[in-house]
Amino acid sequence: MNGMTQFPYGISILEVTYIVASVLFVFGLKMLSHPLTARRGNIIAAFGMGFAIITTILFHKKDGQPIHNTPYILVAIVIGTAIGWTIAKRVKMTAMPQLVSFFNGMGGAAAALISMMEFPHVSPELIAKSGMANGHVLAILLGLMIGTISWAGSMIAFGKLDGWIGDLRIKALRYVNLTILAVLIGFIVFIMTRHPGASAELSVYIYIMFAIAVVYGVLFVMPIGGADMPVVISLLNSFTGVAAAMGGFLYNNQAMLTGGILVGSAGTILTVLMCRAMNRSLLNVIVGVFGGGGQAVAGTAGTVKEITLSDAAILLSYSKKVVIVPGYGLAVAQAQHSCHELDKILDEKGVEVKYAIHPVAGRMPGHMNVLLAEADVPYEQLIESDEINPDLPNTDVVVVIGANDVVNPAAEDDPSSPIYGMPIVKVRDAKNIIVMKRGMGKGYAAIENMLFYNDKTRMLFGDAKVTLQNLVNEIKTI
Repeated sequence: MNGMTQFPYGISILEVTYIVASVLFVFGLKMLSHPLTARRGNIIAAFGMGFAIITTILFHKKDGQPIHNTPYILVAIVIGTAIGWTIAKRVKMTAMPQLVSFFNGMGGAAAALISMMEFPHVSPELIAKSGMANGHVLAILLGLMIGTISWAGSMIAFGKLDGWIGDLRIKALRYVNLTILAVLIGFIVFIMTRHPGASAELSVYIYIMFAIAVVYGVLFVMPIGGADMPVVISLLNSFTGVAAAMGGFLYNNQAMLTGGILVGSAGTILTVLMCRAMNRSLLNVIVGVFGGGGQAVAGTAGTVKEITLSDAAILLSYSKKVVIVPGYGLAVAQAQHSCHELDKILDEKGVEVKYAIHPVAGRMPGHMNVLLAEADVPYEQLIESDEINPDLPNTDVVVVIGANDVVNPAAEDDPSSPIYGMPIVKVRDAKNIIVMKRGMGKGYAAIENMLFYNDKTRMLFGDAKVTLQNLVNEIKTI
């Protein structure tokens, strides 16, 4: 890889542009850590990637020759940009998790295709020098395995989030997945220990390895239940980053390597943090038996009690502390703006309003943060569940809007529940509870929520957006 222009000390212009792009990635990622700067950070990181792509097309050379088929590359970039832009602009907030899974899967597929294309073209000189057991071949094989798993798993996650793929619950699947993973690692060892002269005939094993990785990617995600899906999306995202980093090693591309490492490490850290927040094991995620639905808890205790709009308005207006717990139902109803209007009018009446944000509320990491940021809810009002739980006994009213599994007492009370051990927002500790739901349907984990029968709970049925708007109007009249 040589640039057209050389800087002092033999550094090419292309290497400098990759360093610049890498710095932009780092700054962009840093700015993503806060809602107020996240949009700008996303633009900066995207600019860095675009800059790296353009300079690669202009300045990259191999054996003194520039990149071939540049017109086709530019046409592909234009088509891909148009498709991605259109999809992203039109997607609804409720479908954002599906979009994240789809785009992440495409990244994994791209990394896998790179590996499949590059393996037959491994340098004969490199093979003659060190055999198949070299870093270049290892990067190809790891990129193929990890990228394929990410692609296949992300497509299954897309289907599960969209509701047209169900869960596959077989206890033996843990051992099946571990066996398949061992077979994939065995293939890597087998290929890398072959005689250098066998490189051409080894290509068929690449396709076999690809097929096995697809099977593992599917079986890895199939048993995972809805309550745990955000963690899995985060893990798959880290897989794609690692696969992209393998491509950076292959092409000695610092920008690709840095971008992949940043995505992989950030995704891994987020996955570990979410596992801790969910009281789960990362090993269980990898072998594909992470959490997951199960049968609904049998039986109900007590009677469901409803509350009228006027009574709810009076209760909220004369409270000192109110905590709102948003969930996926809030996103479905597109009620985030109405919810913010409610907290503003309560604030005008001297009521302290905060939002309790559970790590896996919604369908992807940070789903509720993104949703409420879209409605311009101040970031200071968004409090993580473990931080707000100690204050709930002093809270006059907790309003649960579309959240189910993340407030379900079964996580603490029922050892047979599939969500047992998962930390929740302990809304039952509050003095009064108002639950907004369309009906008595179960949450994504498909289990009964005994919170609805709690003596302190009052149900306010109806579409969240309409109900919140009517509630705001009622409060205005008080």
